[in-house]
Amino acid sequence: MAGERTYDMVLFGASGFTGGLTAEYLARHAPPGLRWALAGRDPDKLRAVRDRLAAVDPALAGLPMLTADASDPDSVRALAERTRVVASTVGPFIRHGEPLVAACARAGTDYVDITGEPEFVDLMYLRHHAEAVRTGARLVHACGFDSIPHDLGAWFTVRQLPADVPITVDGFVRAGGRFSAGTYHSALISFSRTSEASQVARERRAVEPRPRGRRVRAVPGRFSRSPELGMWAVPLPTIDPQVVRRSAAARPEYGPDFRYRHFAAVKRLPTVLAAAVALGGAAGLMRLGPSRRWLLGRLASGQGPTPEQRARSWFRVRFVGTGGGRQVRTEVAGGDPGYEETAKMLAESALCLALDDLPPAAGQLTPVTAMGEALLDRLTRAGITFRVIDPPAGTPS
Repeated sequence: MAGERTYDMVLFGASGFTGGLTAEYLARHAPPGLRWALAGRDPDKLRAVRDRLAAVDPALAGLPMLTADASDPDSVRALAERTRVVASTVGPFIRHGEPLVAACARAGTDYVDITGEPEFVDLMYLRHHAEAVRTGARLVHACGFDSIPHDLGAWFTVRQLPADVPITVDGFVRAGGRFSAGTYHSALISFSRTSEASQVARERRAVEPRPRGRRVRAVPGRFSRSPELGMWAVPLPTIDPQVVRRSAAARPEYGPDFRYRHFAAVKRLPTVLAAAVALGGAAGLMRLGPSRRWLLGRLASGQGPTPEQRARSWFRVRFVGTGGGRQVRTEVAGGDPGYEETAKMLAESALCLALDDLPPAAGQLTPVTAMGEALLDRLTRAGITFRVIDPPAGTPS
């Protein structure tokens, strides 16, 4: 871990939509005495965010602001060297994220972000994991809706089952909400880079150590009607299964043979078919320059759902875990998944790294392997629920 720095935590990208929500969450929930700052490339926009925060807490009228540009390695290096933890919302990360990750790895500074881009995460492992191990930096990607509910939820489920037995966990996600321009752009760019992402994933698999004496898998599920939920289970090709698998590979409590499958839970079959057509069309259009520019121009940076829309949004992730002849059903649930809750998850992850007594670890880590119990406790206190719906058969009630 880095030595004494000017700041405990810096929020990079504070003037963006999700960055602003994260700043507001910190304004309400950061403990007294936390030394934190806002960072971004536009001082005027940062000042506007700080003015909003001062309306929450007048003491924040003097909150420090740091100018740094993701395209300027010198500026992000200076930022990383001044703080113990950086939290970043600046995406699409495949385009803008690497200079800050590299700077944190070199400086021994802990780093968290909200990326859901598998290609970016794999590239950062290949290029910066070893340096972060050397300096003691913890690089923790996917600390938003991708992938904290799924990573911590699968771990929570495993802990309800017997130890030292083969375990299978299926995750089923449902959510209601709208997305911002940043999420829209990241998703479209990912659609246009499937071949690049596959190549980087193969390169990572070739060099990443595998657990000894154990088997860990994230396998594609099959489209089917789920008897547990009474809904259609649609295989979901997001980053979440990869994150869960990496946590399982690092932690012995997942057992000698662990398997995870990841689904969207959908009530109506026409909804499934419409989504498949829309995603397929978007993926095809993103491969063509003119249509790619048209799609990316549909939403401008900084746009997102209104407070009223966010207040009506929600998510639920159900898990079905089986091991040792027992089955358990659990649930992780909360409010607006893409923004309010993602801001909460990112802020609490950064606070966890900055303030909590965590086990020694370094390099690229998952939320579970970096923070585990401490983060679960923080998110529970913050209003995200982790609960057992049906305990394993034979478990005392």
